[in-house]
Order: sequence, then structure tokens, then C-alpha cells
Amino acid sequence: MSVLVTDTGFGPAPDIETVGLADIAAHKGALLLAHTDAPDAVQPYLSTLTTIRVAFPAFNDGRAFTIARRLRALGYRGALYAIGPVIADQYAMARRVGFDGVIIPDQLAARQPESQWLARADWRENNYLSRLRA
Repeated sequence: MSVLVTDTGFGPAPDIETVGLADIAAHKGALLLAHTDAPDAVQPYLSTLTTIRVAFPAFNDGRAFTIARRLRALGYRGALYAIGPVIADQYAMARRVGFDGVIIPDQLAARQPESQWLARADWRENNYLSRLRA
């Protein structure tokens, strides 16, 4: 099982059938990208995708952040989720680059309870740029 983390806390992760980039032509609205996939390859399908999940293989591999930012820059407006061992300290950055939420394993949710994630849910105001502008 997995836990979906959003600005309002924990919830059940949506159970949707995804395909990988190699099978994108057969997608049913949902795609799972690896941290090594090129987001530009998805561009022709952006208007027909409703959900994209980007896999984080480890919390210390940030390539998925770049993929999320690029997908949003390409015009993707659907649901975008990080999936994998993202830690609570990375939640604000995940939201800033365009992720709508993070799907984490149950074991990680047990180690980092909802309160730790909610403490970072003020991602719009609590960043270095807002402090520089003040």
C-alpha cells in the first residue's frame, strides 16, 4: 500500500493503471515516468494524459524534480505526483516544481508521520525568495 501526501495531509493513494514511456501510445490517461525518462518525449500526449507519476528511486536523487518542472513548462496541467521515498523535508520543493502531491510507501509514512509533512505544507510562503523580497 501507499500513502498520498497533499497540503491537507495523508490520504489513500489513488489506484490507477499507469503505463511506462515505452507504452505511452497505449495509455489510458495515466503515465509512470522513470527518473531517467525525457519529459520532451511526452509532449505529443500531454493533452490526453490526466495523471503523470514520476518515480523517485531514492530521496537523494533529484532528477524527478527537473522532470516535473519541465512537464509544467511544456504545458501539462493534469495531476502530477512524485512516487517513491521522497522525505518530508523535500515536500515544499516538490510542490514548488509542480507536483500536486507525493505518494510514499507505508513504511516511510510510519517513520515520518503526517505532522512532519503538514509542517512543510506552507510551501508558497516559506522559501528563500519570499524572505529576500521582505
